This record gives sequence, structure tokens and C-alpha cells, in this order.
Amino acid sequence: MRSQLDGINLSTINDLVQNVRNSPISRDEVLELVEKYDTKSICSLAKTIRDECKDGIITYSRKVFINLINLCRDTCSYCTYKKELSDSDLSILTKEQVLHIATLGKQLKCTEALIVTGERPEQKYPEYREWLRKNDCSTTIEYVDQISNLILEETGLLPHTNAGTLNFDEMSMLKKTNVSLGCMLETSSERLGGKNLPHEFAPSKNPRARTRVLENAGKLRIPMTTGLLIGIGETLEEIVDSLILIRDINQRYANIQEVIMQNHVPKYNTKMRNFIPPTHDLFLLTVSLARIIMPDMNIQVPPNLSPNYYSTYINAGINDWGGISPLTIDFVNPESPWPDIKDVKQATQKAGYDLRGRLAIYPEFLLNKRDFVPNNLWNNIFQLSDSSGLVKEELS
Repeated sequence: MRSQLDGINLSTINDLVQNVRNSPISRDEVLELVEKYDTKSICSLAKTIRDECKDGIITYSRKVFINLINLCRDTCSYCTYKKELSDSDLSILTKEQVLHIATLGKQLKCTEALIVTGERPEQKYPEYREWLRKNDCSTTIEYVDQISNLILEETGLLPHTNAGTLNFDEMSMLKKTNVSLGCMLETSSERLGGKNLPHEFAPSKNPRARTRVLENAGKLRIPMTTGLLIGIGETLEEIVDSLILIRDINQRYANIQEVIMQNHVPKYNTKMRNFIPPTHDLFLLTVSLARIIMPDMNIQVPPNLSPNYYSTYINAGINDWGGISPLTIDFVNPESPWPDIKDVKQATQKAGYDLRGRLAIYPEFLLNKRDFVPNNLWNNIFQLSDSSGLVKEELS
């Protein structure tokens, strides 16, 4: 049982900060920290680390959400994104529809086009395979590549695709049209793929498959967004293991650009509708541990999933709010509207930080890891960014 201490004293915090920055904290040391101190104390440590490793800016990406194909071969017990061919909210967007959304987004100063699809729907739905054939494609990823190129050429928005467990060749293809890709690890626990557990019917959520995606992206030098889904039945030890796995991948390849800490919000029309979501205290703890385990990482929490208290995550060590759209909803969590960007700015400033827009690729990759960016994308990036690698002030 963790001690309910008033807090870590300043001297101890300073010592811990230096230890964490000098060498990676071990699994045992993380668990010892959790055993010894309460969440408020651990948050104080994480915030101090964040302030030492990052500047006084918290970022977000102004985006449009391109809900390209929401068919999926997998079934997760907590997901409402997946649709069937008979559903009224099925989405199979044409190029014209995508371009319309992206153009409206550009008018609203968006810089990112988040392209999302289900996991390899062509493997399950013959009708969709026929639709792809009529559009001169054999796979969803070929269509994503066409869409990405269209968005780049016609609007200048920077594509970022999240389409599940892409293979090496697919990522190599999308590298030419996407400034970054996304693949949530969610958890490193294979246990959650067991009978009656969340990933039982979702083979693509196997941690080995997800890890392979992140590693292949590293070999291809593609900036990757990944992260964890907290509150789907994992233990705290498994959360720590998952964070350390991400850290290990990044130590080998230096390709992880951000880690999203996402709290599970049970949805009424899923098998996990009665599942108890993570408590605020537990989620704060896991966010803080992400910062402590990865001091220099960009740590993100989506504000729409905690509308009444998202500002509290600033003091847990985050430095990014993720994508926020002034135009499109969050199709993965449609019941959770994004807050107004003005409100996010006010909450951020109240906590003592500046809010700045960023691209779908973080400044580190534009300033210090330039070989991660294909030559053909630099012109699009220069149109949107300033010398700091963030979005030009007039677009923020």
C-alpha cells in the first residue's frame, strides 16, 4: 500500500530528477516509487522533470479527422469505431469527399489531416474489395496513399495516417506522403488477448504485432505516434512494462515522437459498457509515470476524454494536447467532443504555460532528425512552420 505522504521534499525531488535524467529508471525503481509515494508526490516529480526537459510550451495540432474507412476485420470489446456495411454511419469516403473536408480544414487554419481506417477491412468484406477495385486499388493502404497524395497536392495539409498494423512495405509507401504515422501499442500485455478479454477477437492488437510496426517504422526512419489505453483490465505493473517497452524501442531507433496516454471511456453500446473506467488518481499516476520513464518524450493526453479536469494533467507532466479539430468530431470517441481551442489555451495559460500549434511531425524531427523527413515533403512543411519547427504564429 502506498504511503500517503504530504509530498516529496524539494531535495529528494531534485535528486530523483537527476537520477532519472542521467540513466533510465528501471522497472523495479518505478514500482518502488509507486509504493513509497502518493500520486500527488509523483505528479510533482513528473512536473519537475517536464519543466527541466521541455520548454514552457504545451502544444496541440489543429487537424481534420478524415474518417476514411470505418470497416474493420477485428472486434475489440470497447470499440464503437468499427461499423458494418449495413450501418447508417458507415464511412467509405470518396476522393471528392476527402478533398472537401480537407479544403474546409485549410480554411480553418488546420495543418494536419488525420487519416484513420479500420484494420484491413478488405480481408473481411468482399463488397469493399470490389469498391477498392473500382478505384484502382487492391488494398486499403494503396487507397490511403492516393488520398494522402491528393491532400498534399491540393490543400497542403500534412497527412498523418493511423491504419493499424501496417507491414514494412506499406509503411515504406506511406512514408513518401505522410510526415508521420500512428500505431497505438495500447498494452504490452498478451494476457488481454485471452478468452473474454478486450482483445480476444482482435489479432492486430497482439503486442508483438504492434511492436513489430514500431520497430519497422524505426528501420524506415518514420516518426511514430504510439501510446497506451488505460483502464481496459491491465495491471499497474503491465502499464509500467508497456511504457518501458516503448522507451526501449525509442532508445534503439529514436523514432517515437509522442506517447499518448488515453483513458478508457466505457461506451454504452459495447461489451465493456459496464466496465469501471480508471479513477482520476490512477490515470494521473500513469501519466506521471510516462514522464518519469521517458523524461524527454512528448507526452500527450486527449482533453476531450476528460472534459471537466483535463487541465490537471499539466501538473502530471504532459506537454501536448494532441489533435483538436475545429471542424470534425472525434470519430473514435464520438460522444466526447473536443473542447474549444480558446478554452484549451486559457487553461494552459492559467497553469503557467503557452499554447502553440505544432505540425503532425514534432519540431525535434525537423530541427535535429532531418533524415526522418523525405525531401519531397519539405516544401509543404516550410509553408506551415517557423524556425522553431512549430506552426507559424498566424496559423496557431
